[in-house]
Amino acid sequence: GKEKNKHQHKKTQGTQGRSTKTKTPVVGMRSRGGMLVAAKMDKVNSANIQTMIDKHADANATLCTDEATIYKGIEGYKQLMVNHSAGQYVNGIVHTNGIESVWALLKRGYHGVFHHFSDKHIGRYVDEFVFRLNDGNVKRSTLDRIDSIVFGFSGNRLSYKMLVLM
Repeated sequence: GKEKNKHQHKKTQGTQGRSTKTKTPVVGMRSRGGMLVAAKMDKVNSANIQTMIDKHADANATLCTDEATIYKGIEGYKQLMVNHSAGQYVNGIVHTNGIESVWALLKRGYHGVFHHFSDKHIGRYVDEFVFRLNDGNVKRSTLDRIDSIVFGFSGNRLSYKMLVLM
């Protein structure tokens, strides 16, 4: 929650503004065409971002990012940027609107339905939204979507006891 809305004894000491000290980082990538990859990341740095990109992006991919310094160390890809701090949100074909819409939907789910993502289970919430955005395409028939859900459950039993211990 926002620091200003917390009780005094629950506020993070020494923070002001948009502190990230009490936040859990989630990193995501979305290709033009719609496929999304997102995950909870314990530590966000250039090396971890590079690993995620290498794992999920095509070697010939062009990365469209904002001007954040964390992207400056990315190697092996053509990289195009927009400068949000200067008020630039689109530069020709370069924009981050696809991934920004993912974060907007995730926040709507947080505020509207779930009200809280525990640090312990935030990866599961993110996985649910990734599934919804990747496989929830209304162009796919309902039966195809149900098949993919059932296939995902197949052989994966999750008891309440296991859920609480995870």
